Amino acid sequence: LVQNLIVLTYIGSWDLACEFNNMDHHTELNGTDRLIVRRGQPFTVSLSLRSGSYQPGTHQLCITADTGIAPMEEYGTRAVFGLSDVIDNTHWSAVVTSPPADTITLSICSAPDAPIGRYILTLDSQIQFELILLFNPWCPRDAVYMDSKDKLEEYVLAQDGIIYRGDAKYPVPLPWYFGQFEDSILDICLRILDVNPKYQRNPGKDCSGRRNPVYVTRVLSAMVNSNDRDNGVLVGCWKNSFEDGISPMSWKGSVNILRNWNSTSCMSVRYGQCWVFAAVACTVSRALGIPCRVVTNYLSAHDTNTNLVIERYYDEKGQLLNSTRDMIWNYHCWVESWMTRPDLKAGFDGWQASDPTPQEKSEGVYCCGPVPLQAIKEGELTLKYDAPFVFAEVNADLETYLKYKDGSMKRLYDKSKVGQKISTKSVGSDQREDITHLYKYAEGSDEEREVFQKANHQNKLLKQQDNTGLHITIKVSAEMRKGCDFDVFALVTNSTSVDKKCRLVFASRAVAYDGTIGQECGFKDLLNVELPPGGERKVPLRLNYSKYCNAITQDNLIRLGALLIDYSTRDAILDMRTIVLENPEICIRILGEPKVNRRLAAEVTLQNPLSEPLEACCFSIEGANLTGNKIPTRVEPGQEVKAKIYFTPTHCGVRKLLVDFNSDKLGHVKGFRNVIIGK
Repeated sequence: LVQNLIVLTYIGSWDLACEFNNMDHHTELNGTDRLIVRRGQPFTVSLSLRSGSYQPGTHQLCITADTGIAPMEEYGTRAVFGLSDVIDNTHWSAVVTSPPADTITLSICSAPDAPIGRYILTLDSQIQFELILLFNPWCPRDAVYMDSKDKLEEYVLAQDGIIYRGDAKYPVPLPWYFGQFEDSILDICLRILDVNPKYQRNPGKDCSGRRNPVYVTRVLSAMVNSNDRDNGVLVGCWKNSFEDGISPMSWKGSVNILRNWNSTSCMSVRYGQCWVFAAVACTVSRALGIPCRVVTNYLSAHDTNTNLVIERYYDEKGQLLNSTRDMIWNYHCWVESWMTRPDLKAGFDGWQASDPTPQEKSEGVYCCGPVPLQAIKEGELTLKYDAPFVFAEVNADLETYLKYKDGSMKRLYDKSKVGQKISTKSVGSDQREDITHLYKYAEGSDEEREVFQKANHQNKLLKQQDNTGLHITIKVSAEMRKGCDFDVFALVTNSTSVDKKCRLVFASRAVAYDGTIGQECGFKDLLNVELPPGGERKVPLRLNYSKYCNAITQDNLIRLGALLIDYSTRDAILDMRTIVLENPEICIRILGEPKVNRRLAAEVTLQNPLSEPLEACCFSIEGANLTGNKIPTRVEPGQEVKAKIYFTPTHCGVRKLLVDFNSDKLGHVKGFRNVIIGK
């Protein structure tokens, strides 16, 4: 104690070396005005003595590291330690790295499994300083360790990216600004953890849980949505009207969403849909140091009763009769986070799926995951968390029935398959990476059959009835641009040795991305389709802009369905396809040489492709509406609208300039361009 008092008496000031430490810990993009470090990695603090010098072996120093309310050593929220001869990177430790002098250089290392969050470090009971501790994917002892520099750049440090929407046959890239290093975002992410109900009920236990990325990821899955009335970040809305909030299509990034939530005393922001929920969860995860990416599953099943079967019923006119909550979403987005799973048996480390979109409750709360991708692939449905639900999203079976006028029903031959083209942005490029193989084995393989046996997926094990010899396939035009009239085709083939007389119902309806069917866009009912043996017939269906323009949603999707009924056997086959109407392209031209902190202009141009004028037109970038530019509020048919956008880059390197054009008829049109910012 005497030695401690002597050391304390002579300490005059200290330097946290924030710029050096933050650079060393890959946190400098958060700023260098405060200490933000990653666990399991040493950081440096300098102590200046008023007089005298530090003598090794003579002087001692007691250091306490506290996080949360009422920190306790047994919870891991308090660590008490002194000076060591060498750094011990398995727990909190400190060494003096400077020779005897009037300035002491301390190297302090946190435990690689310490809870993340705000810390107060106390030296000899009086000298205190604050720091923020994050997960460390650069540290081999951390549960989120990732051993690839390129992947760390993509999944932790990259502030912009691409999310895939559209359709399995036509994936549409949506640029997104995650902005995890923007001013105030890290503080907002930590506030999300403090607002969560688990913290409110038991702060000590919750702060202790923050050592575990599995726990933190599950908390985020619940807190990004607000269905539990828990002050979550976003309200979901799947209607066509967003009058009391902001359309999900309006968002271009996570930053404004998180700042809105924070500035309104944690009032949930209206509105989000699956890609918005996933993108915000990705931002928060990356901000806290968990490698994370957004993924898209095309033809994603929402199985509410966990029987791995989605049933659909149609009448003879091809109208969907379903009243069940089970749905097939055209696509669905969630996130994957990288971590070890010491809570499970060996073999399930790596990518873990979690879903912040509120669909079903898990342990009484609207959250889902994290669950290992390997558990989904192997059919290990007893592993935590929510494996059966995610397994169904990519593997559920479709049972489609035709209900005749007399009330009788017959199962349809339906070629649709759940869980297609599971997609994410590639590392280091803007290309799409297909990761379906991480979720399931090749269709028809022995491994796939073994998985279905393990998961008790009886429907998949029963071989679907062979086709009756009649075939129907929907073909589409090469270009299907919004505003144009175009044809789609039903190709009907008779591969039997007898004449066939059939009824063909060819229908089209607007559809939302979550599978909700809207208004009719075109319909044809042919009661007498005759096909000779080996015969083929191509039946067109014209889709006119004048009819579909007021039917389609912001998703630009039309669902096509072709139903062929064999009069002689009453057998029926169905083909379905969703088409994406293409928006016009936004042309982006950079004016001048891009440099950090230098005002830069971009010229953005779009041509009205419609046969009618566009009203209420506006360009914007990353959520900031244009100022100082007069953009026509009305754009005539075929007319080009042009504007200059001014912005000031704050960081060097490759940045995505995200541009949004909004109008009454086209809705939100997105575009982006990669810009190399020089120093």
